[in-house]
Amino acid sequence: MSSIIHIKNMVCPRCISTVSQILSDLNLDFKAIKLGEVELISKLNELQREALARKLKDSGFNIINDRKSQLIEQMKNLVVEKVHHSNEETDEKWADIISGELNLDYKYLSSLFSSVESITFEQYIINQKIERVKELIVYDELTLSEIAFQLHYSSVAYLSNQFKKVTGMTPTQFKKSVDKNRKSLDEI
Repeated sequence: MSSIIHIKNMVCPRCISTVSQILSDLNLDFKAIKLGEVELISKLNELQREALARKLKDSGFNIINDRKSQLIEQMKNLVVEKVHHSNEETDEKWADIISGELNLDYKYLSSLFSSVESITFEQYIINQKIERVKELIVYDELTLSEIAFQLHYSSVAYLSNQFKKVTGMTPTQFKKSVDKNRKSLDEI
């Protein structure tokens, strides 16, 4: 009988690798692992759960036990996956993506997110997109037009306005700045 463990702060492929190593170190077999979630082959006993929780905590992760926190973490992980780790093109709206993946009403999920995170879900998405824009600007491999297209902005002007609203500077000013103002994904 498999069981699913939800894990907070898994935001990148390296996190998946770290959690995978922790599971191996504890001799815990798993079917699948993705951002924020591990499907174990069998249920954990209390000692195994405590050992896993301790090892995860030592690496900056936490097991999420309550349903509302799990939903919020799933929402965050979906955004991180789509914004930072996927190049697939879609015209699908975030509301449809989130409600479709979690099989719950978007208004409920958005309200839950805002009540716990103290920012709106929409602002969280914007913050993630701006961090991705910063990353792409620092890599200096794409033009601003290409970045706008890749992140599904309707225009470079819209991207620039949103960038300035969030960071206080234009993308060009950011590129010239010495301090790139980057945040790790789990700080957003």
